[in-house]
Amino acid sequence: MTDSPQQTHDDAAAILRSALDGDSEAVAGTFDAVVDRAGLAGVYDVAWCLAATMVGDPVPPGACALDFPGIDQAGYDARWVARFVSAYANSDLDTAEALFGAAQADGLLPECLLTLAGSTVATLRHRAS
Repeated sequence: MTDSPQQTHDDAAAILRSALDGDSEAVAGTFDAVVDRAGLAGVYDVAWCLAATMVGDPVPPGACALDFPGIDQAGYDARWVARFVSAYANSDLDTAEALFGAAQADGLLPECLLTLAGSTVATLRHRAS
C-alpha cells in the first residue's frame, strides 16, 4: 500500500529539509522510513515528487531529452537522475518505472535517491539566486 498524497509530500519535504542541511543520513533515514511504511511504491512516489519539484510547475512544453552530451561519462546515479527527471518531464511513466526498477536491481537505488535529493536542492538554490 502506498501513502496518501499528503504523506508523500510530507516525506519529500522532510527529505529536502535534510538535504538543505547537508544531512545525508537524515535523507537516507527518511527514505528508509518510507520503505518500512509504504514499500518501494512509496519511495517511487516520493522520488516522483522530487522530480516534480525539480521540473517545476507547469512542466515546460516540449520534449525533454533523456541524454545529453557527456552523460556516458557521468556516474550511474547522475545518469539515473537525469533520465528519471526527463521521464517525469515527458510524462513517461514506463521509462520512470523501468529506471527505478533497474536501479533497485543493480543495488544502486539508495545512491540514486540521495543524488536526486541533492540535485533537487541544487535546483531550488539555483532558482532562488
